[in-house]
Amino acid sequence: MAQIRDIYHIHNGIDGYRSMTVYLARRGYDYSPLTIHRYMNVELGLCSIVRPKKPGHEHGKPHKIFENKLNQDFTADKVNQKWCTDFTYLYLADHEVRYNCTIIDLHDRSVVASITDRHITSDLAIRTLQKALDSQPAVKEELILHSDQGSRYTSKAFVEFCESVHVTQSMSKAGYPYDNAPMERYFNTLKNECTNLYKFRTEEALYQAVEEFAYVIYNHVRPHSFNGYRTPYQARIAS
Repeated sequence: MAQIRDIYHIHNGIDGYRSMTVYLARRGYDYSPLTIHRYMNVELGLCSIVRPKKPGHEHGKPHKIFENKLNQDFTADKVNQKWCTDFTYLYLADHEVRYNCTIIDLHDRSVVASITDRHITSDLAIRTLQKALDSQPAVKEELILHSDQGSRYTSKAFVEFCESVHVTQSMSKAGYPYDNAPMERYFNTLKNECTNLYKFRTEEALYQAVEEFAYVIYNHVRPHSFNGYRTPYQARIAS
């Protein structure tokens, strides 16, 4: 129970009993999830931070439609076969807004690129995709990039860039976030386990925290239920 208390406070109270079971096993304490649940909730009174329910979404009018090649099949047989991308809003302590664009690989849910900037533009989307491609030089076969129908992804500049690097675009139905559920989940995790826990007084501090979370905590430390509670990196090297 002392180990549970220690892990819980180190991680700012974000762990539920399933992830706590994984972290304890890494320290050499092998207990069933049900036992950990009892210790946390009954013996210690420790509950994970509850993620707020997402507000409802209105169905928007499509700007330009690309075929939805995923159709909510968020699995991929191999690395660099299907990527998802999206934007989200992040806030500084003075309530100024910054925008993050992230790309994840559906094979293991790893973050392959993440950039935060002052403006939400097609240029940010292009730079994020270029960063992802630069980090994955082994991309040789058809690569699908799935997004929503936001203007950044339907812009002439972004469409032409995808064509130039042989990336096939796929798009969700307008105003239907479930068509890009893995990105919604990642951004929920980013905010609830990182950016919502702190007040960032400078954009440099925010940018550093987001990158550290994406490339270190999320990819290499945090167990992911999609991977059988292995980290994305562990799932990737095992494939």
